[in-house]
Amino acid sequence: VQLVESGGGSVQPGGSLRLSCTAPGFTAHNYALGWARQVPGKGLEWVSGIYSDGITYYADSVKGRFTISRDNARITVYLQMDSLKSEDTNVYYCATGIPQLGVVDHWGKGTPVTVSS
Repeated sequence: VQLVESGGGSVQPGGSLRLSCTAPGFTAHNYALGWARQVPGKGLEWVSGIYSDGITYYADSVKGRFTISRDNARITVYLQMDSLKSEDTNVYYCATGIPQLGVVDHWGKGTPVTVSS
């Protein structure tokens, strides 16, 4: 599975960023497509994921601030990140898997997000 990420960058606390990920050839309807980030000592942790039927998952730390959406025709997902906090600083990896079970099946090269004043 090829995962091509774009977006990311640097922003001040309270700001917004939008990430995009295109996954040509991704057809697994029982797997979500979304974003994960590295947690020291724990590996990749799901931030948000969305299934082809529209069911979404959000980590507790981003609920109410991040919004994930999906264009099934383009096999592309978007993560709108609002009210960013310094603790959101990380490398964000486009990923496939089962976020409710913490399963990350494939991941991309990652795109950095820095939140700093």
